[in-house]
Order: sequence, then C-alpha cells, then structure tokens
Amino acid sequence: MPKLLIVDDEQDIREFAQNFFRRRGIDVLTAANGREALTIFEQENPDLILMDIRMDEINGLDVLAKIRQKNKDVKVIMVSGVEEKESMERAKSLGAIGYIHKPLVLEELEKIVLKEIKHE
Repeated sequence: MPKLLIVDDEQDIREFAQNFFRRRGIDVLTAANGREALTIFEQENPDLILMDIRMDEINGLDVLAKIRQKNKDVKVIMVSGVEEKESMERAKSLGAIGYIHKPLVLEELEKIVLKEIKHE
C-alpha cells in the first residue's frame, strides 16, 4: 500500500486529508510540524509527501532541504496559502514536483496525489 505523509500545522487540514486519502486505499501518515515530519520520514519512508511551507520552528522549505540530503528521489508537493514566487522557485530548486495553493480543492488534490502515487 502506498504511503502518503501529510505535513501541516493545521490539525483540521491533516485530519480531513488523512480521512479522504485513507478511503482511497492509501496509507496516510501525518505530522504537525517539520521536526515531526523528519522523524516520520526517516522511520516510514513515504512514497509522497504533501508539505505546508509556513510552519513554526522549521518551515517546509527547510524540511525539504533536509529530506533531500537523505533522499533525492522521494516525491514532495509543497502546499501554501500564500503565493510567493521566491518560495515556489526554492521549492522547485530543491526538487519539489509540484506546488499547490490553499484552500485545497479535494478533486484537484486527489488527481495529483493519485497520479504521483501510481507512478511508483
């Protein structure tokens, strides 16, 4: 079963997306912050990561940089409520395969996630 890691500091977003993707046969892990995401990443080796950019302590771009030091191949899609060209460019330079804007549109998110997980 494919593994999806959802990293977002908003609990309602994590829970809603977790339930949504579990009903589609995906093993969903969640992290509330960057430190937790790094720990889960190392322990669980997810196939795809959906990661919020703006989080306390360690932002999503810094987490992505740390993940890339350990694994250059894991697929990461960045999520943000703010459209920042600089963040988008940094995410792309760090190997993010996509950039999704909040509020999340579930049909769009589902299409992207299922497409990427099926490429495994």
